[in-house]
This record gives sequence, C-alpha cells and structure tokens, in this order.
Amino acid sequence: MTTSDYPETPPGKPLWLMTLADLALLLVGFLVLVQASQHLGARDLAKGIRKGFGAPVAEPTPMPVAAAGMLDFAPGSAIMPTSPGALVAWAREAGRDPRMMLTVTGSTDGTPADVDPTTGSAAILAADRARTVAAALSAVAPSRVTIVTTTKPGRRAAIVSLAFVGEPQKTAPMQKIAPMRTMP
Repeated sequence: MTTSDYPETPPGKPLWLMTLADLALLLVGFLVLVQASQHLGARDLAKGIRKGFGAPVAEPTPMPVAAAGMLDFAPGSAIMPTSPGALVAWAREAGRDPRMMLTVTGSTDGTPADVDPTTGSAAILAADRARTVAAALSAVAPSRVTIVTTTKPGRRAAIVSLAFVGEPQKTAPMQKIAPMRTMP
C-alpha cells in the first residue's frame, strides 16, 4: 500500500484552529459557571454540580462529640429508672449551640426477657425507650432531636449523643420594598 492509495484530504481549516476554538468554549463555559454561582453558597453549588452529573446528593452525617444516657431500664420496660433531670440539664446546655443535634438511640440487652410485653419485639421496646427519653428532652429543642433504634444486643439503655451538624442554613435577607407612591 502506498500513499497514493489514500484519498486526498479536502482543503479546510488548520487543526490547531479547532483546538483553539474548543479551548475558548471551555473558558467561556467556566466564566459563565463562575458568574452564575456568585450568589450561591458552597453547599448549594456542590449540590447543583452533583445533581447535574447525576451523582447522589447525600447529606453530611453528623459527627458525634459527646454522649449521655438513661441506663439500666428494667427488663421489658420503657419506664425511666431514674429522674431525667440531669440528662435534660445536659441536653439543654448542649442545645444552646444551633450547630448541634441530639440523637436518642434506644437499645435492648438481647435476652428473651427484654422484649415488648405486648408484641414480643425487642425493636419495639428499643423504640419505646428512645421515645420516652426523647419526650423528656422535647422541651429542650424538639426540632433538633432525632430518634434511632438499634437491634444489636447491648445494654438496656437510651443513649443521647450530641453531634456537630455544621453551620445552620442561612436564609436570604429580606429585601426592603419601597413604599408605594400615590399620584396626586
């Protein structure tokens, strides 16, 4: 096979010009992205980019920093064994910081005696223990208390963990509307 076997290339633009055009379009696209994202926060911009590329948008998991709890429930019971005063005081102090979230995790010890008396379910008893403690904490900050149950055998308890969830979402400042003028 020789070079005469190949067809002649038609006259056209040089190859470097196409590369330059691609580079210019990428630069314009980047500048449009920078301009459009000027009014977005870093989290909103990251969410938008992830959504645009079809990646799952996952909320960050809270980072636990402290824990307290109500321990030694009676087997098969969700009634608190002691007064929750100290736990509520601890949660009230922790709840002052708007960046913190309280998570109440109920658990059972895994024995046949430590189940819900009505249903025979350890998971329901663990949820009842968590709800009982969460109800005691509801006066602290009800919007920042979540309930979790565990099915792993552990201790007859309801553990309250304090987790750092980050800065609270900032709301856009309200714009002032100029008063209407009436025409005479």
